[in-house]
Amino acid sequence: MDLLVAAYSLVVGTIVPFLFVLTIVVFFHELGHFAVARWCNVKVDAFAVGFGKEIFGWYDKKGTRWKLCMIPLGGYVKFAGDENAASVPSRELIASMSEEERKTAFIAKAVWQRAAIVAAGPIANFLLAIVIFAALFASAGKQGLVPVVDEVFPDGAAERGGIHAGDIVKEIDGREIHTFGELRQIVLMNANNPLVFEVDRGGKLVSLTVTPDAKEKEVFFGERQMAGDIGLRGNADPQNIIHIKYGPIGALGEGVKETYRIMDGTVSYIWGVITQRQSADQLGGPIRVAEISGKVADHGIIPLISLAAVLSVSIGLINLAPIPILDGGHLVFFAAEALRGKPLSERVQDVGFRIGLGMVLMLMVFVTWRDILRLVSNDS
Repeated sequence: MDLLVAAYSLVVGTIVPFLFVLTIVVFFHELGHFAVARWCNVKVDAFAVGFGKEIFGWYDKKGTRWKLCMIPLGGYVKFAGDENAASVPSRELIASMSEEERKTAFIAKAVWQRAAIVAAGPIANFLLAIVIFAALFASAGKQGLVPVVDEVFPDGAAERGGIHAGDIVKEIDGREIHTFGELRQIVLMNANNPLVFEVDRGGKLVSLTVTPDAKEKEVFFGERQMAGDIGLRGNADPQNIIHIKYGPIGALGEGVKETYRIMDGTVSYIWGVITQRQSADQLGGPIRVAEISGKVADHGIIPLISLAAVLSVSIGLINLAPIPILDGGHLVFFAAEALRGKPLSERVQDVGFRIGLGMVLMLMVFVTWRDILRLVSNDS
């Protein structure tokens, strides 16, 4: 009986929220590729959510097979002339096509059209995040504490940077700060990164440089990880609570800002890992995303949709990495083709795709291994 309860909890509490979030993100990513491909008159053979054996599907009036597949960890759009789901061109298949069929093959299109089709996936992810955030801001606005510093802890980064109790934080690195929650988000994502604070001190603006320390903290919904900490506390007086409302245009602007903030924080973090200024403990794979999805789902559908927006930004950025097999790798090949006036040789592209596949597989093994170790450590 206990085993059945545990299995039910795993499926309903973790797997279902994870698949809900991932399916939304993957669908819109592939929809971006699909929409621009249709606009460029490229024949789309298949639109798949998931990989492996097809569970069910149907053909649309233009001959595209829409399908849901067994392994729900991604998706793909397969164009006419592709050898596989990674859009590697099949020279044999293209050679067997009629002249009319070649006109609708992906490889036959101008380089700018192919680049637009490939870039449309990540762009769709960013647009999805903007729309979700804008809808949330338009419906609920933003509530929080005015960023007034109530206490500065001894020997913390805030004290070293010169922040005083009573200071009101106005900007961080040029970004206007309205609530203490916004301050906390920026600090959490910038461990060991110097930040320029603009504070109001008795009516006078003072510029200070503060470098958050890296400490293990509860970041959200019980998740603990190394994150930035500056050692101060806000003033929780009810009089400091503000509620900001947004109209459609204002909400859209905030949606753009929030999406950019996540992009900037993610890129800064990854660069910090590469330069060894940041710990790699925030990196996670499908296991961690599933775990977080389950925790977030416990708090309702709105937080889960917010998580989908954050994940959408992350997947968009990952796909823009200049690694062959990912969208960014294709864009690098297209840029080289535009500069040379002709495509790279088949051998160079084949080697590039093999290297890219190896890099992606190694990354997946690395993050999955870290997820397993973390689960084992938490259980013990």
